[in-house]
Amino acid sequence: MRLQLPIFLSALVGTTLAANFTVVVNGTASHPVPETLFGYMFEDINFSGDGGLYAEMLMNRAFQQVVPGTSSALQAWSAVNGAEISVVNSTSPVSSALPNSLEVTIPSTASGAVGVANSGYFGINVQESWTYNASFFFKFPSGSKFNGKVTASLVGLDGSTLASSSVDVRGASSTKWTEFFVHLKPSKTAPNTNNTFTVTFDGKEAAGETIHFAMFSLFPPTFKGRANGMRMDVAQALADTKPGFWRFPGGNNLEGQTIPQRWIWNNTVGPLVDRPGRLGDWGYINTDGLGLKDYLDFIVDAGMQPIMAVWAGYSFGGTVDAADIGPYVQEAIDQINFVIGDPSKSAAAALRASLGHPEPYELHYVEIGNEDFFATDTYLDYRWADFVGNLSAAFPQLNFLATTMTFDPVLTPGPKFYDVHVYNTPSWFVENAFVYDGFERNGTKYFEGEYAAISTNANDLFGTPADGRFNFPEMQGSAGEAAFMTGLERNSDIVFAASYAPTLQNVANFQWTPNLIGYDAENVFLSTSYYVQKMFSINKGEEYLPSTLPDATGVVHWSVVRSPSTKQVFIKVANAGADAASIAFALPFVVSTEGSMEVLTGAMGASNTPQAPNTVVPKTLNFKAGKSFTFDAPAFSASVLTLKTE
Repeated sequence: MRLQLPIFLSALVGTTLAANFTVVVNGTASHPVPETLFGYMFEDINFSGDGGLYAEMLMNRAFQQVVPGTSSALQAWSAVNGAEISVVNSTSPVSSALPNSLEVTIPSTASGAVGVANSGYFGINVQESWTYNASFFFKFPSGSKFNGKVTASLVGLDGSTLASSSVDVRGASSTKWTEFFVHLKPSKTAPNTNNTFTVTFDGKEAAGETIHFAMFSLFPPTFKGRANGMRMDVAQALADTKPGFWRFPGGNNLEGQTIPQRWIWNNTVGPLVDRPGRLGDWGYINTDGLGLKDYLDFIVDAGMQPIMAVWAGYSFGGTVDAADIGPYVQEAIDQINFVIGDPSKSAAAALRASLGHPEPYELHYVEIGNEDFFATDTYLDYRWADFVGNLSAAFPQLNFLATTMTFDPVLTPGPKFYDVHVYNTPSWFVENAFVYDGFERNGTKYFEGEYAAISTNANDLFGTPADGRFNFPEMQGSAGEAAFMTGLERNSDIVFAASYAPTLQNVANFQWTPNLIGYDAENVFLSTSYYVQKMFSINKGEEYLPSTLPDATGVVHWSVVRSPSTKQVFIKVANAGADAASIAFALPFVVSTEGSMEVLTGAMGASNTPQAPNTVVPKTLNFKAGKSFTFDAPAFSASVLTLKTE
């Protein structure tokens, strides 16, 4: 029987093609499909942590890593009604980690509400149905005679108060840091995100006063209700794909521009006032509010497992000498102990327990560094051996990944796992769908840790959109990635995990294109590549069924997997060409007479953008199935056919 497509696709594929391919499926599985096969790579780029997945709404909330007295130190902050504001470090700080504070002086002639406002991460989303948690620390100077209210509010672009809450305070009794905490419940939903969070005093009551503030915070409801948690819509979009893993804390952002600016695990755990933050590798301050334990909790909440990296002695500004590597190895041991250690034997594990998680988290994979093909000499000479030797002795149950090119150089001890990264053209991914078929089966396994079709220009992959670089994933690239992913699935006996990268992008401020998921302060934008990832991930099956192989030089690719636990077979088809293709499938087992299919297809350059977010979305329908049937794959498409076995 021929799988007939509905009107919305018939114009693209037609229904009269003779089969271009005949695919005979073998009913005996060749290997299990790893649960970790499809997942996510994360690093704080494109405001993907702060201003993205991490739900904190206030930018520059604690004045971390800024220069006091400069205008740039006041990023996202402004004065309300004539207040004088400045970032200073001349007062006793709220903590040693946060030496800076915001000094606010109320003019002696002030009247009305006077104070400060924060514009958020490129806007603040105010929803009537949400309750917000607002907090900050404040103190008055000794001798203050203030006796009145401090008020936290959400304010619309037109100056209207959308939510407000006040607390009575006395300057004379607030000369030490005092925490202010209130719930804000909006009276209505704001028409846009051009809103601010304000902290104000009555000008007449506070005239002439100088007040210091530290560690502001504004949280909406979070994913799974976690304190200090994740933005609901972004987190849900990730969880909806049923990802197998979460690679963190990043690619380049792990390493640091200098050794002191590297990602340091123990600076990212515990109370927020004890996290100093750092200048991230992508040009903006990381608050580290999204820290090691916060990652781990999100991984649990989203049903993933971690692939965690440890810093391995290399930053963009320098490399640790062999004689000095010991403390950094110990830092990595402590990081791992924080995740899985015994609190009775490890101070790092005891810290985890004190933060409310006495039991170890799940951890099976640890990366030694990131992209160490940029520093091959020292990785070969001592860094790989020193780290993996000591870490494998301390944690023999873990699997450690090398991050150089595969077998180049030849490392000692020989890695059992490699992390492979590739960014290239759509055609490259189609042409290399068979790349892992040629890898030796020698016990080594591979993590395709970063991959994406990013440009049509093979000679200038990292150029501008004018040179072929994609602003957002395009259907030609997504179809190419799907072809490549059929090869990853076919070779999942040695490819245990794979992740598109980068994952997240705040469309208001970003450093890299294209990305899997975009968002602004209010909306989430799902790319064509996101849908491909979701289609493959939620239908990855449990075992791979061999079949007639695609033409390695062609543009049409497929793979077949089975899930015995649900009695389902999933056939994935990628057509990266400009013409429709007809594929005849012959199955060795009986299937139900009705199946379902999900098809993503669009024009070669079609893209989901903030202006047109639903240009290309998957379509789902049922079809009459059988042991033999023909499927017409549209041009530039990715499809999943689901059949029920009897």
